[in-house]
Parts: sequence; structure tokens; C-alpha cells
Amino acid sequence: MREVYHGSTSIVSQPLCNVGRDDLDFGKGFYLTDMYEQAQRWAVRQKREKGLESIVNVYDLDIESVRKAYKYKNFAEYDEEWLDFIVSNRNGERLWEQYDIIEGGIANDRVILTVNLYMLGLMTADVALNRLAQYRPNNQICILNQEIVDKYLVFRSSEIVKE
Repeated sequence: MREVYHGSTSIVSQPLCNVGRDDLDFGKGFYLTDMYEQAQRWAVRQKREKGLESIVNVYDLDIESVRKAYKYKNFAEYDEEWLDFIVSNRNGERLWEQYDIIEGGIANDRVILTVNLYMLGLMTADVALNRLAQYRPNNQICILNQEIVDKYLVFRSSEIVKE
């Protein structure tokens, strides 16, 4: 089992995968991380936008069973494959539809400027990848298949984040 987290402004004991926007990094799914501090930051950001409490939801994910039974994609680093995948999804190409679960780095505030410059054609892939190599990727896990949530993700608790 792997402990994972979801930052939110509400308790999410029964997550849904088909909610949200299509043009996110890894598509329309339920996003988690195995980095508690990252979930906290996301919860606080949501709080500021919505004016609600910051909550970190805690789950156990049987990732080994998922890897064996479903189409799993892992981006271990910020590389050209990751960059092209993110850009394609943000441009509406929906490459995420061929997978059940995707894991890898986030195009967050630290790296989004580089991704945007690349998307606009103002930076080559080589230059973008050299800039991205300076960052250790944060981690996000996007579950795209509701069956995975129902069978392999177990809600454990929720915690209010104190700023």
C-alpha cells in the first residue's frame, strides 16, 4: 500500500474520476500525490480561491495491483516525452484517454513558465528541457478509471490544514 493525499476544501471520502477539466496535465481524473506538503499547498491554494477550509484527505492506494491490472503510465522525470504529453493535453488532444492511471511531475508554478514558452514556440524543446532539468519533479497521480478508485483506493482520514 502507498499512502497518498488529495488537497481540497472538502472531505472527499468517495472520489469521482470524471469530474473536472479535460485540459489538465494528465486529463480529467482524480488527482493525488504521495507528497503530504504538496497536498497541503494545493489545499491552501484552493482555500484562498474559494474562501473555505483547507483539507488534506488521506488514502491508501494499492499501486502494485493497479500497475498489474490497468494501463499505467509513469513519467519518472521532466523529459521530452513528459513535455510533449503535457503540451498535447493542454492543447486539447486528450492523450490521457489511453491510460487508466498516470503518474509524474506537475507543471506547477516553478515550471509552467517554461512549458508556456515552449507551447508558444518561443523556446525549443532542448532549451525547455535544460531549464526543466534544474527542478526535481513534484509528484502527481491521476486516476482516470473509476474502477481503480472503487477497488484500490481506500479513504483513511481527512485533516484540516493550519496556516
